[in-house]
Amino acid sequence: MSPQICEFHLPLSPEELLKSGGVNQYVVQEVLSIRHLPSYLKAFQTAFRAQGPLAVLEHFDTIYSILHHFRSIDPGLKEDTLEFLIKVVSRHSQELPAVLDDAALSMSDRSAHLNALKMNCYALIRLLESFETMSSQTGLMDLELGGKGRKSRAKATHGFDWEEERQPILQLLTQLLQLDIRHLWNHSIIEEEFVSLVTGCCYRLLENPTISHQKNRPTREAITHLLGVALTRYNHMLSESALPFPHPFLRPRIMAHVQDSTGATVKIIQMLQHFEHLASILVAAVSLWATDYGMKSIVGEIVREIGQKCPQELSRDPTGAKGFAAFLTELAERVPAILMSSMCILLDHLDGENYTMRNAVLAAMAEMVLQVLSGDQLEEASRDTRDQFLDTLQAHCHDVNSFVRSRVLQLFTRIVQQKALPLTRFQAVVALAVGRLADKSVLVCKSAIQLLASFLANNPFSCKLSDTDLAGPLQKETQKLQEMRAQRRATAPCPSAPTQEENPQTAAGSLGPGETGCRDKHSGSEPKDCSDELVKQELLVQYLQDAHSFSLQITKAIGIISKMMYEHTTTVVQEVIEFFVMVFQFGVPQALFGVRRMLPLIWSKEPGVRDAVLNAYRQLYLKPKGDSARAKAQTLIHNLSLLLVDASVGTIQCLEEIICEFVQKDELSPAVTQVLWERATEKVPCSPLERCSSIMLLGMMARGKPEIVGSNLDTLVNTGLDEKLPPDYRLAQQVCHAIANISDRRKPSMGERHPPFRVPQEHRLFERLREMVTKGSVHPDPLWVPFKEAAVALIYQLAEGPEVICAQMLQDCAKQALEKLEEKSDPQEAPQETPVLPTFLLMNLLSLAGDVALQQLVHLEQAVSGELCRRRVLREEQEHKRKEPKEKNSNSESTLEEEMGLGGATADDTEAELIRGICELELLEGKQTLAAFVPLLLKVCNNPGLYSNPELSTAASLALGKFCMISATFCDSQLRLLFTMLEKSSLPIVRSNLMIATGDLAIRFPNLVDPWTPHLYARLRDPSQHVRKTAALVMTHLILKDMVKVKGQVSEMAVLLIDPAPQIAALAKNFFNELSNKANAIYNLLPDIISRLSAPEGGVEEEPFHTIMKQLLSYITKDKQTESLVEKLCQRFRTAQYAAFLEGSRGLHRARGDPSLGGPAEPHHTFPACRTERQYRDLAYCMSQLPLTERGLHKMLDNFDCFGDKLSDESIFSAFLSIVGKLRRGAKPEGKAVIDEFEQKLRACHTRGLDAVEELEVGQGSSQRAPSARKQPAAARHRHVASTASDDFVTPKPRRPTRQHPNTQQQASRKKLRIVFSSDESSDEELSAEMTEDETPKKTTPIRRASAHRHRS
Repeated sequence: MSPQICEFHLPLSPEELLKSGGVNQYVVQEVLSIRHLPSYLKAFQTAFRAQGPLAVLEHFDTIYSILHHFRSIDPGLKEDTLEFLIKVVSRHSQELPAVLDDAALSMSDRSAHLNALKMNCYALIRLLESFETMSSQTGLMDLELGGKGRKSRAKATHGFDWEEERQPILQLLTQLLQLDIRHLWNHSIIEEEFVSLVTGCCYRLLENPTISHQKNRPTREAITHLLGVALTRYNHMLSESALPFPHPFLRPRIMAHVQDSTGATVKIIQMLQHFEHLASILVAAVSLWATDYGMKSIVGEIVREIGQKCPQELSRDPTGAKGFAAFLTELAERVPAILMSSMCILLDHLDGENYTMRNAVLAAMAEMVLQVLSGDQLEEASRDTRDQFLDTLQAHCHDVNSFVRSRVLQLFTRIVQQKALPLTRFQAVVALAVGRLADKSVLVCKSAIQLLASFLANNPFSCKLSDTDLAGPLQKETQKLQEMRAQRRATAPCPSAPTQEENPQTAAGSLGPGETGCRDKHSGSEPKDCSDELVKQELLVQYLQDAHSFSLQITKAIGIISKMMYEHTTTVVQEVIEFFVMVFQFGVPQALFGVRRMLPLIWSKEPGVRDAVLNAYRQLYLKPKGDSARAKAQTLIHNLSLLLVDASVGTIQCLEEIICEFVQKDELSPAVTQVLWERATEKVPCSPLERCSSIMLLGMMARGKPEIVGSNLDTLVNTGLDEKLPPDYRLAQQVCHAIANISDRRKPSMGERHPPFRVPQEHRLFERLREMVTKGSVHPDPLWVPFKEAAVALIYQLAEGPEVICAQMLQDCAKQALEKLEEKSDPQEAPQETPVLPTFLLMNLLSLAGDVALQQLVHLEQAVSGELCRRRVLREEQEHKRKEPKEKNSNSESTLEEEMGLGGATADDTEAELIRGICELELLEGKQTLAAFVPLLLKVCNNPGLYSNPELSTAASLALGKFCMISATFCDSQLRLLFTMLEKSSLPIVRSNLMIATGDLAIRFPNLVDPWTPHLYARLRDPSQHVRKTAALVMTHLILKDMVKVKGQVSEMAVLLIDPAPQIAALAKNFFNELSNKANAIYNLLPDIISRLSAPEGGVEEEPFHTIMKQLLSYITKDKQTESLVEKLCQRFRTAQYAAFLEGSRGLHRARGDPSLGGPAEPHHTFPACRTERQYRDLAYCMSQLPLTERGLHKMLDNFDCFGDKLSDESIFSAFLSIVGKLRRGAKPEGKAVIDEFEQKLRACHTRGLDAVEELEVGQGSSQRAPSARKQPAAARHRHVASTASDDFVTPKPRRPTRQHPNTQQQASRKKLRIVFSSDESSDEELSAEMTEDETPKKTTPIRRASAHRHRS
């Protein structure tokens, strides 16, 4: 067959070249063997040198054979073939221009060049694809073997680095296509197969994921230019003979041997749908084609194809939707003007289910607003388009998907940052952002905060946004505008157009003086008779109105955002902190509240949150404005002093931690310390409050560097504790706090070798403190009490022998009280009257005694114990050095003890026993100073009617709590008095203080306080909000530290979740959040909580019950816990009904006057059906809140008989239907049948119950006898804690053994039965709150305190 007359047809697969397909069609004659290929290739090369590119017409079989055996031949032969084909095609592309320009070219020569062109291009492209296929396989092997040695493996496979060879081949093909080669074909119409051959290799190269790597950028650019030439010169964008593409769910990787003639538009759509890495690459290519190659129409074609995609199909194909979304988003960033004309095609996707497509369309709109539709010079049509886009964005702020809502807020943030938002929409978008702060999604809240921060940073109004400062000018200018209008109407009474003030909804805003922005100008013109002054005044008023409204919105946002400061998500907390920093810088008055509120976050365990707080205060306070270092220091001190105004103790401690951090890192300049000392010593004029705050700041800095105060101790004593009259106790108190920071208040560690820092007793500091405390005790100054407390604490912290100083101080105060008493008892005036001591003096004396008692205890258990330990360690070390080696070896027993660490433990126990003996036997016994105050203290506490002064009662009760901390014996004897005052005192401050005191006693003496635990829980329902808050804090601490037994009474904490005070509700929520971190704590308590809260006595109403249980059941996340609770709740339906049956029987007996059941029935006693119905509804609601799984559903089906007859109640039926709805959402196909079966049973029982409700009520008693054979509850429960209104207060009785006398069993069974829902882990009987005095507990279950050393027998 002569190659000159045979036509080469581009095959769809290589095998087609082996078969004869028609007359004059080229067919491969022979596939050469591998061993003959090198020689035949050399022959081809020789022919090429003689004949040029047309030599391929005779030697194509050689190239075909190499392609056929490509996987088996030597890498060197592959490389030689590739180099040779590149040379052939390059030579052909150089000769073709002359051939094409030859007018006398014969048909045979034209056909020969056409066949040679197709053969050479086919061979080169197929060889390229073969190399690319092998490279992709090598890349997969590299992923399995690791990245090391990748280049060496590639060279070992191909013999060269293939990635560097692709670009020259693509450039060569581009150069070839740029020639006018279409004249080689008949009628100058190039065949589509040839174009598809060239472009198909480009698409196959793009399918390789490594094409997106930075090193392959030249290859990507070469592909883009090659396809661009095909688009512009060969109409590659569309294709009439496009092959049908496989099903969208199948991977569209066309095999290398298949020739695809699909056009560029369809091909791009296909690749976007199945290759995630191509979105950015194709965006770059399409934007280049649209701009440099002038192919703008391809953008519209691609967008049209995407717009015609069915939204329902995209919801089932997330990969394709993700690719389309990424493509549209990036394309809008590059060519928004070209894309804008096709946006109407994409609007249908805004109503689709796939949120990524909605995000992409909205992002495209935002880009057009930013890049095309911004500025003041927009035409009317462009302005309408912009408004439509912004309306769409605002509408999707309420999208059902949180990711869309968050994305819209982020887009608005960009628009605001680039000042592209019209001022007419400012207020509306701000209101949207404030509304999204209440969104359930954390991501949306975070984006809303960022948007509001951008509004602040780019607001067109003012650098200071105080609504109070703006209200005055607004009122003034509004009044001026009204006067101008009245004057205008008087001079020229002609009708005028509505102004902005009269119609602010339709009037477009304009910019004020010096204002920047993009607010629209007035579309209409003002009447000619309106003067310029009136127009300017209207604009000014409108400007002030907008600024004032914006300030009010920011103020509203501050209140909402401040509540988000303690979220669990770190990023949200960081955004909140940054927001308050920005608000503070803009001068919003309420920002100081947020700045203070973030202070406790300095103790956060999250490093990111702690660093955010430090950076915030560093930015707000460590970078003041000023011309000099001294001016900056004065500004810094002034700003920090504002934080100390009316600050709580907790706020001061947090600020102290922050300043300590700054001092340790040397971030505070020496000028700050100098100015503080000048104010403290009154070297510069300052107010008393400024002087006091300066000393406070010096004390905080001393935490970081004690030498700041320690080196000037005498100066501080002389200035702060001077003898001036009247004494400044507030300043003296802060001096004590500042001096206390020069030493470590913690207990000395075991490894401490140096003695603690102590000051001699004769130091002027203690002399002045003793004198000020003694003299101040006889004056009714309320500031003396906190000063006295700080002074006593400082004496015990720094003085050598502090007990001597404080004992002398107590004696001096007592002598002064006696002297005052003697002055009152003058025998000449009224000998018959009993002398009366001033109340304040007695209060000061008892308060001082309480402080000394507590500090003495702390001193013994920390300072003295630590010093004994330190001396013992030093003594043991010295003895160890003096020991001879023989002595150490001889005493094997002592050596064993040392190895086991028993020697040190024994010594520690001995020291602890010594300290305990001193507290028990010496401090409150005999002739000790503290013992002398005990009778007086008890007399005041035991006679509240005689000593009725509130301040005295407060001081006495607090002092009694401190005295009880010393001795277990004294505490045991006074516990009944303490709890009587806790329960009966009419003063909330007394109850609150005693709640704290009893909490401390529960930690120190847990076995003594354990029987009184119900009284601690009872304070959670105290009528005083302050007491409830204190009780919540104390019980949270005790429960989480395992210092009290957690029983069903924890339901009292659950009730606080609905407390009217938000702070208390937040405390309760935080308690359960922390409790949920403990294994199965909430799961074990839930049954008792449900039982107590749904009980008629002491329970809560139905709606509050739902609120509480929704919160508590959210902590149940484990499947096993859910399944167990489902089973228990199902069984509870029967238990509640059985209890109702017994209660009804008891009511019938009492109606007959049965004396064994407590006499006659009550007048209005009825069958307790309402009680059980309410409990049924509560149980159903609890089940509906559980995160049920398929196994939980099977549990309900197994126990369907327990609740089936209750489904006639509409509320119960609705609760179970909601369970069905939840199960359907995440159900697997095989589980839907079980759900359908469950729903059918529910509906059948619901209908049957409605038809036969009377029959069910009559047969209720008999139908429930069978379940009574079930295992009964472990033990019945006694009554709940008595209310605070009980008449008599008695001591708790001891726990009784569970075994009862046989004669009492029948009587016990006849008591009122109250069925409860107890947890599996606890079956102990609860204590009654009301017991007689002779039943004081003698034996209690010991609760061991967590300690490093345990007692050994």
